Amino acid sequence: MANHKEQIIERAKHVSYLVFALALCVIGRLIYVQYFDSYQGRSWSDWKQKDFPVDTIRAMRGNIYAVDGSLMATSLPSYEVGIDPTVAKEDYFRSKVDSLGLLLSRIYGDRTPRDYTQLVRDARRKKRQYVLLSNRYVTFEERQEMLKWPFFRSSGRVSARGGVLRAHYERYHPFGTMAERTIGNLDPKTHRGQRGLEASFQTALAGHDAVGEVELLSGGVRKPVSDGPEMKPEPGMDLYTTIDVNYQDMAESALRTTLEKYNAAKGCVVVMEVATGEIRAMANLSRVETRNGARYIETFNHALAGGSDPGSTFKLATMMALLERKAISLNQPVATGDGIARWNGRTIRDAHRVGFGTLTARQVFEKSSNVGVHLLMRSYFYSRPADYCRLLRQFHLDKKTGIHMVGEAQPFLPNPDMKGWSGQSATSMSMGYEMRQTPLQMLTLYNAVANDGFWVRPMLVRQVKLADEVKIENKPFVSSERICSLSTIRQVQSLLRGVVENGTAKKIASPYYTIAGKTGTAQKIENGLYKVGKYNTSFIGYFPATKPKYSMIAMVDSPQGDNVDLLYAGAVSAPVFKEVADRIMAYDVQMQKPIRERSAGKTPELLAGYADDMHTIDSVLGVKQRVNVEGWVEAGEKGRWAERATRAGHVPDVRGLTLRDALFLLENRGLRVVVQGRGKVTDQSINPGTLVKQTPARQISLTLKEPDLPSKADSLTTKRRSS
Repeated sequence: MANHKEQIIERAKHVSYLVFALALCVIGRLIYVQYFDSYQGRSWSDWKQKDFPVDTIRAMRGNIYAVDGSLMATSLPSYEVGIDPTVAKEDYFRSKVDSLGLLLSRIYGDRTPRDYTQLVRDARRKKRQYVLLSNRYVTFEERQEMLKWPFFRSSGRVSARGGVLRAHYERYHPFGTMAERTIGNLDPKTHRGQRGLEASFQTALAGHDAVGEVELLSGGVRKPVSDGPEMKPEPGMDLYTTIDVNYQDMAESALRTTLEKYNAAKGCVVVMEVATGEIRAMANLSRVETRNGARYIETFNHALAGGSDPGSTFKLATMMALLERKAISLNQPVATGDGIARWNGRTIRDAHRVGFGTLTARQVFEKSSNVGVHLLMRSYFYSRPADYCRLLRQFHLDKKTGIHMVGEAQPFLPNPDMKGWSGQSATSMSMGYEMRQTPLQMLTLYNAVANDGFWVRPMLVRQVKLADEVKIENKPFVSSERICSLSTIRQVQSLLRGVVENGTAKKIASPYYTIAGKTGTAQKIENGLYKVGKYNTSFIGYFPATKPKYSMIAMVDSPQGDNVDLLYAGAVSAPVFKEVADRIMAYDVQMQKPIRERSAGKTPELLAGYADDMHTIDSVLGVKQRVNVEGWVEAGEKGRWAERATRAGHVPDVRGLTLRDALFLLENRGLRVVVQGRGKVTDQSINPGTLVKQTPARQISLTLKEPDLPSKADSLTTKRRSS
């Protein structure tokens, strides 16, 4: 029995050896066929790579929207047109090929109908499975029309098909170059985002491309081998930004006008909501020399990546540090003398050449006295530079803002432990030199002051959505603790208001709302030295100062002019801030004071108008005099509205109407209108009800007058009526 068992084991070993050897032979044969065997002079792997390469069908990239839903970037499809002439049955092919040739000739116009017909017939005769009909891609509208053609009807029988419309996507910006650097662009070769939001949210926007094997056909055309799910791309997600296209337009137009006026090198404007950090506008313009002269376009995001010496706008941080340590009081006297001081072999000068004499600490800030800031710093922080730098870090000035966009520059803030620190470093830093801060990073400091000391992270993207499903939602980030005491915040808020009321930005004070902010004029370095007359100017602030809603920075770099005194921030950058702020105040209805309810029995401020406009004013402004009639109306007794007759062919009664409404009624009756005055129509030269044909020269004169109590309802944008 033992001998039989040993024999069986021995035989099993031989069989296993044989099976193992056969397996090795099979594996070896597979390797040989895959890498060494050939057919018609080519390896099998070469055949596969050439006839069935892997191809990519790109997914449709997601859209980028403004805060109101306006489309700022989208991918528009264009289509490659081809046909597989072998699909259709013979009888269908013969009956429809001539019609196809005629239609192709009409849409392309580069060949005759006969040429196109012959092209398709030759391809069928040669049994070519795919022929490209033209090198020009067709638009989406043309594609929709082609789906009605023979061979292209998707609803037709399989035997009557063969047309192929393959989509390709190109990025399109409906608002042109608006916010171009913020939105970003794509690499034309890789179709990946190169900068801005396109690069920052590349993964979300790109979606998932379809990858699979394709068959190489004549003319370099690639046809998918299979129609499985792996060959169906998944579209990208959409970005919903915080940008307001109206604010963006205001910022860009105001900035461009000033850059052109001063032939400046570059500039930026950023508008941010104080409470949330949502950026409503980010404009960046640079001067580019062309054959037709200089142009200002977006070539670099200065607000995000343009680090430089902030200059006098940094004096806010210095005053905050001094007040936080209770080292000074705002009413203490500071003897600035003739505006010149010397410290450690360095000369410190005020921009005011004859000096300011003795100022209070408040006036030192309002007038931006360099000597005054130096003297205040010398009284406390020159002997405690580490404490000064510690407070600056507490103000978030040593870190990036963390905005959700790639490319933000790292700020540089010296401290006594660093190599290169000298006895003059604290002096330079107190006035905004020997450091590097971006405009956006400086804006966050001022925004924190406007927000009663709570630091807010800037935000550009609210949501990332796939269709209607929210995938990512960015909520405002507000620090849980103040960057300094509330007492310090209240004092520097009063200082910033004083700059506009009494200091270097007096020219931008408005009688309609309050502005708080600080000018900054930083000398630029050339050949390692600060040069007089070469400035980087900026104004940073917020408005309304009493209840801030928006913070903003306006920066203009290297303004040029004959008078150096007119190249400071108060004359260059501050007016840009003022222009944008004025337009925002006029545009944002929610920032206006509510109108008082009008008592019954008094003559209403709105004397006449169109009922739909009155309904809008009622709903938006809460006016309690409801309009219960339609069409053109006028104020009646006891505040009620009555219908006003406007018969065709007769001169209407336009008294009490705004000029816009009066022009609409009169010009639609063929009358030429002559206007005198402004406001609402108080008199018309032709009596209402007169036949238009009887009017002399078909001309009518209107007298306008401003109402005694201008109604804010008149400034409300209402629905325009087309003729």
